Formats: sequence, structure tokens, C-alpha cells
Amino acid sequence: MLTLAVEQAERQETDRRPHAVVVGSGFGGLAAAVRLGARGYRVTVLERLEQPGGRARVHRQDGFTFDAGPTIVTAPQLFEELWQLAGHRLSDDVTLVPIDPFYRIRFADGATFEYSGDPERMRTEVARFAPDDVAGYDRFMAHSRAVCRIGFEQLGHVPFGSVGSMLKIAPDLLRLSGHRSVHAVVARFIRDERLRTVFSFHPLLIGGNPFRASAIYCLIADLERRWGVHFAMGGTGKLVEGLVRLIRSLNGRVRLGVDVARIRVENGSATGVELAGGETIAADLVVSNADSAVTHARLLPKPRRWSPGRLRRARSSMGLFVWYFGTKRRYPDVAHHMILLGPRYRGLLADIFDRKVLAEDASLYLHRPTATDPSLAPPGCDAFYVLAPVPNLAGGQDWRALAEPYRRRIAEMLESSVLPGLSDAIVTSKVTTPREFQDDFQSYRGSGFGLEPVLTQSAWFRPHNRSSDVRNLYLVGAGTHPGAGLPGVLSSARILDLVVPDARVSA
Repeated sequence: MLTLAVEQAERQETDRRPHAVVVGSGFGGLAAAVRLGARGYRVTVLERLEQPGGRARVHRQDGFTFDAGPTIVTAPQLFEELWQLAGHRLSDDVTLVPIDPFYRIRFADGATFEYSGDPERMRTEVARFAPDDVAGYDRFMAHSRAVCRIGFEQLGHVPFGSVGSMLKIAPDLLRLSGHRSVHAVVARFIRDERLRTVFSFHPLLIGGNPFRASAIYCLIADLERRWGVHFAMGGTGKLVEGLVRLIRSLNGRVRLGVDVARIRVENGSATGVELAGGETIAADLVVSNADSAVTHARLLPKPRRWSPGRLRRARSSMGLFVWYFGTKRRYPDVAHHMILLGPRYRGLLADIFDRKVLAEDASLYLHRPTATDPSLAPPGCDAFYVLAPVPNLAGGQDWRALAEPYRRRIAEMLESSVLPGLSDAIVTSKVTTPREFQDDFQSYRGSGFGLEPVLTQSAWFRPHNRSSDVRNLYLVGAGTHPGAGLPGVLSSARILDLVVPDARVSA
């Protein structure tokens, strides 16, 4: 590995292509590096942690493998495109398998809804809860298709660098009810309260409150139906490893354990970065995959549009409490993806997003990757990841004191519902709180997904992919347009094709 790093450094010293520095190796940064490398740039990726992936890093403990962050792969064509740009095939490096059902949703009373991509099966599931809502479900999915066609397929990779670009889509936003919330639009089509929950929870996957997130995010239902929900065998970390190999195949470099202290700006242009140890790296352009709030507040001198005051007034997404654990037995009746709903929906979300208090109840996302890939745990064992949305650090919770009691509370919820005998079965355990999101990922307020996806923080209102303050500075990742989630961060890198000059020189 050391020899490879030395060889890469030597190649870069003699490489006369324009130099692009990427700050951060989350999926947005890695995708940006592949795209820039394919377009003629010499690319250096700088990652402050000791492994690539950012929030998508991997925990390995006691023979178990845990994906730390993203576990759901949708719109796999965005990954396939990156491999094609580098002259490779995704299937040569990563095996993606479809998950069916997408999710098993369990209500507090024990009733379950099997959420899949099969229209007939979905109509049957809807009919089990409310036969009169089947027609409304079909109308909602038709609406979702229209929103996805415009919001994702047409606009997901388009930069919003001017007010005019926002005004141009305003009629479509109004026609598709983008000014309303996801829950409000779902409620127009579906009357049953439990089904309204089933079809409005998706914004939580990208850090949004369904009662406040723009109804543009209704597109997720169609996106999942059309392209499926997938899992990378070996874990999401296999996608990270594959992207790093692509970058190196394009003669790019990935440096780990490197902390960027600031982005150098001269005469209004980004000219490189300065590392915490004092090393300076010159660049023709800089791409920041760091938290957009951190980029503006800490890495740049005197930002104008996204000043510290504006950041304090902005809405950040919720925090995340994530417990990774392994069991010495298997739970074959537990689906790959489960959503365990608590007794409250609107009230719990208000506690998390508005009152910022840690409630006694919780709704949980339970991930059992060994349902699909048993190799992620020792023989006869299961690997789990359970996520609870919680207030971000603006709530003032002391997670050093709260982490273990809260973990025990979640364990009790799981043991009394879908994981009987859990307390005696646990053989390994690890917890991540909003404090770790702040400390490890430099996440503003310890939020899990950057800025909250409300209409007034979307498209032109979100930090731009091409900086409004500094020339030759670009932003990718969850905190910029189009937003969080794998399709969002990969699309943010795709936007670079439209705003960064092509460095390839004709022979």
C-alpha cells in the first residue's frame, strides 16, 4: 500500500494536467473526483478520517461488519455512470441485489405493511388497511411519477445559480404542490391515517420532517418503484472501495488522515488548501464535500451569502442516534429493512424538529443486512443497525450522559417487539450520537443530513454547487443542491459537468 502511495505521488509530480483538490471523501466527494478525473483533471482527495467514505465509513468489530451510514441504494444508474466514465463496469467491482420488500413497516399495535415496488402487491396491502384508499393510492403514485420526472430526471442534476433559474421552474413547483408539505399532499389522496404515515415517511431518509419537507420529495415513491431498492453485497462500503479504485485508475490520489484547515482564496479565487499541519496544496479549483455550513463558516474567509448569522438562522436536519450491534443468534423473521413506528407520528416529529426534546417514545429504522448477506457476521450470527431520529445539538442534550440509557431504552423497545431475547444475545455493540456527527464529520449542530430540506432551503435557496462567493470553488454533498440521500449527493457531483470547465485537451 505504501509503495502504491509513493508511485501515485511520483506520477502526480510529473502530471501537468490542471489540479483539482476535493475536500472530503463522502459519496459526493468521491463521485466528484471520478467525474473530474474523467474530464482531464489531476485529482487529489483529502480526507480527515483514517478511512474513506465520510458518513459511509465502515465499522468492523468482533467479526461483524457494520455500514456506518447509508444502507439503501436507489437510482443505481448513477453509480453505473461513474464506472462507465472511468472505463469500467460497476458489476466488475460491486454486486447490487434488489431488496424485496423494500421495507416492512410495523405499527405500534403490531400490524405490518409490506412496502414493495410491485403495484398489485401494494394495492393489496393498501386494501388490507383501507379498501377505499386503493384508488387514492394509484392517484398518488401517478402524482409521484410526474414529480419524479421533473424534480429528479429533469432538474436533479441542474445547477440553480441564479434567481432566474428558480423563477423558471416556479410554475412547475406550484403545479406539483412543491409549496406544500409531503404529508399534506399524501393526505389529499389517502384518508387512512396509518397509510398517510406509510406514504409520507420518506423525507426522514434525507433529514426532513414530512409535515414540513417540500412535496417535491414525493418523488421518492416513484424513484423507488421504477429503479428499486438495492443492497451492495459486502455492505455499502464496497461502493466506497470501488470509487477509490476508480479515482486511482484515473491517476488520482486519495490521502487519508489529512485535516484541511482552510481553503486558500486569492483575489476572489480558490487557489488551493492549507492543511492543519501547515502544508499548502495548490490547485486550479477546489471542490468541498465538507458540510456546507462548515465550508462557509470555517474554511472560507468572510463568506457573504452564507454568513455565520444566516447559518445560525437556518434550519438544520435532525440528529441521529445509531446503535450497531451483533447477536450470537439469527432472527430469520426480521426483514432486511424495517421501520418500527412508535405510538405518535406528528407529535414525535414536533419533539425532534421543533421542541428539540428527547422524547420517551421513538420510531426506529432497523437494518438487518445479514438477511441478504450473511458474510457480514460470524456464522450463526446477525448484524444490526438501528437508527432513531433525535434532536440535533441545538437541543442541548448531553449525549455523554444520555447515550447508554437511551441505548438501553431502544434495546427494550426491540426486545419487546421484533427481537425477543435480545439482551442475552448481544455479543458486540457500538453507538454513534449527534456528538460524534459533530466531532467526526464536522457536521454543523451534529445534524445527520446538513440543512433541512424545506422549500426555502432548496434549489437556489440552498448553498450553490458553484460558490457565489469564491471563483473556482464548488460544493457537493448533502448540504448543497439537490440535497441528501445517495441520489442527491451523486447528482450534486453530476452538476459539476455543467459548471466546471472540461480540462481535456484535443490531440
